[in-house]
Amino acid sequence: MNVYERARRHAWFMAGALLLAILFVLTIDRFFGHSTIAFGIAIVGLVIANSRMLGFNCPRCGKNLFFRGLLVVPWPNRKCGRCGAQLEQPKDR
Repeated sequence: MNVYERARRHAWFMAGALLLAILFVLTIDRFFGHSTIAFGIAIVGLVIANSRMLGFNCPRCGKNLFFRGLLVVPWPNRKCGRCGAQLEQPKDR
């Protein structure tokens, strides 16, 4: 599996993790009232889950697939922004 496919799977994983974090905070809020502790737990969990993002780099030049200049975006590049390498394998037809 190429680096783009792994990064794409991580993006979907993070979408699911975000949904679970939101549901966690809403559940705690519903049953126990407003809790900044639950929100903090959700944020720390998301940061830990997203730490894998730093490992998805272009195999040619090392630029991260999720960074666009100074911005971090939720979906990886198919083409490296620095060296122009195609990171996605063409689909067989």
